[in-house]
Amino acid sequence: MTARVGVVTFPGSLDDKDAARAVSLAGAESVPLWHDDADLKGVDAVVLPGGFSYGDYLRCGAIARFAPLMSELVPAARSGALPVLGICNGFQILCESHLLPGALTRNSSLRFINRDQVLRMENTSTAWTNAYDEGQEILVVLKSGEGSYVADEATLDRLEAEGRVIARYVDGNPNGSRRDIAGITNEHGNVVGLMPHPEHAVEALTGPSTEGLGFFASILGHLASGTPAQV
Repeated sequence: MTARVGVVTFPGSLDDKDAARAVSLAGAESVPLWHDDADLKGVDAVVLPGGFSYGDYLRCGAIARFAPLMSELVPAARSGALPVLGICNGFQILCESHLLPGALTRNSSLRFINRDQVLRMENTSTAWTNAYDEGQEILVVLKSGEGSYVADEATLDRLEAEGRVIARYVDGNPNGSRRDIAGITNEHGNVVGLMPHPEHAVEALTGPSTEGLGFFASILGHLASGTPAQV
């Protein structure tokens, strides 16, 4: 049976179609999910895409946290049962929803960044990263104004000790993220937040590489294995 991966659309989402295409290219069925419907439609996994949900009013992701759909998504993800990938604004939403620790703040340059970015994969045992090799470097797209990951020292130490940093920036830190962190996972390994955009690196014609496709191939491998994600 073909895996069904939901892609959520919030008011202001702009990468939902790109995420849906990446899901399809990986071999899964992309299922559109609307922010105002408290119905996950029985999907096997969910992608929270990039963009400017609710116009980024208050804080990025602060209003999206309270969307009706999130009332279904949060408990399912917190239990470890539902794999969720949050990309850029989706990462911000995961932090605002307390599914991931820390927060995303203004880039240290105080400018919007749009560039191709090399990442080093650190944890390749999660539901969304198992198609990569540990230490593998991949080229994807980074485009964000509030992409600097911050957390208190105790939280950062815990993430490091538990192997929950899934990717780091290579060849310079583009936004001031603490410890060069580009993405993290929760304790179950089913929830992953990533600031750069793998969905923009899935086709040679339009992306800097096709190396972002591994995130979407990973969830198919995870679902096919039938085993829980591990950190």
